[in-house]
Amino acid sequence: MKLFAPNTRPALLSTLWVVLMLNYLYCDVLGLYDPHHLVALQEQTIGGVPFTPEALVAAGVLMQIPIAMVLLSRVLRQGLARWVNVAAATVMGAVQVSTLFFGTPPTPVYAFFSAIEIALAIAIVAIALTWRRASEPVAHENRTVAA
Repeated sequence: MKLFAPNTRPALLSTLWVVLMLNYLYCDVLGLYDPHHLVALQEQTIGGVPFTPEALVAAGVLMQIPIAMVLLSRVLRQGLARWVNVAAATVMGAVQVSTLFFGTPPTPVYAFFSAIEIALAIAIVAIALTWRRASEPVAHENRTVAA
């Protein structure tokens, strides 16, 4: 039994990038309700580190990765899309893991969303790595699966 049809992989990956972006956004929105986070914003810090216009631009550039992947997952050729998804999800997952240990300790809501975001990045890597061309045979393709 195939878990994903080869021709649905671009849509699945694109959708996972959308879900990942929504988690980033909602985590930031809920973070605004944390009094400690509001104090940090008033002091112009992120995770205990002062933020500057350059740091905000860098964060914007970083967020362009998942935004671009929503489209690139659908329009790139299979081979290129596979490796671009792996690279982008690896970068975003590594960045998310590092935020848990950088600056001030994460709030419970941030840790919760981070766990989901890291799991989504791992899922994107796994799905992209197992993406085969439609013409490639799959070892279990002709087997009957008992229900």
